This record gives sequence, structure tokens and C-alpha cells, in this order.
Amino acid sequence: MNKTITAQNAPAAVGPYCHAKLAGDTLYTSGQLGLIPATGELPEGVEAQAVQALENLKAVLNAAGMELSDVVKTTVFLADINDFAAINAIYANYFTGEAPARSCVQAAALPKGGLFEIEAVAVK
Repeated sequence: MNKTITAQNAPAAVGPYCHAKLAGDTLYTSGQLGLIPATGELPEGVEAQAVQALENLKAVLNAAGMELSDVVKTTVFLADINDFAAINAIYANYFTGEAPARSCVQAAALPKGGLFEIEAVAVK
């Protein structure tokens, strides 16, 4: 059995997908860009987009009754891998204590011209 999760405090999906799927105790999120929920626009710069994307991820997790501490795996997509160090500093502010497993890759292009995107797997 699985359940579709829609977060009221996260930006609407920009395609035919949902924010997340809860399968048993495991949550699989769709990629979260740094879109501002109220406007659907991206803030300027990779750091601002990363912060907003992580806030969007938190909103999706919260809609499923979870928190960042429930995340076991993330995948981070960067438009420019040279932003890796700057992103690590921001990421570390959100995932404190034992960090989840993570992959980080440079993508040829992200939706809406985004510079940062993150998806996660969480277990309650």
C-alpha cells in the first residue's frame, strides 16, 4: 500500500508527479528545487536556492509526519559541481548529527534553470 503526499507549504509540482510517496514506513520524495512556494520563482544564486530547496524538502517531510532526522539517503543535483563546497556548508546546517547517505552529481540542466535540486528517502 502506498499513499500520495502533497505538502501545502511546498511549491506545486512542475510536471506530472507528486511531492512524495509513502510506502509503508518509507517515504520517497520527488526532487525539490529551490522554488519559492508563494511565487513559483527561483531565488538568485545557488546558496539561496539550496536553502529554499531544503526548506521545501522539510515541508514535504512534515506533510508525511517526518523530519530531516528521518532521512536515510539524499541525492543532490548541481548545475555546477564547483558549487560543491558552498552546498556542503548549507547542507550541514540542515543535516546535523548523523548525516544521511548522499550522492551529489552535476546535472546537464535542471528544471526551470535551477542550480540545486535534492531528493530524499526517509524512514519513520
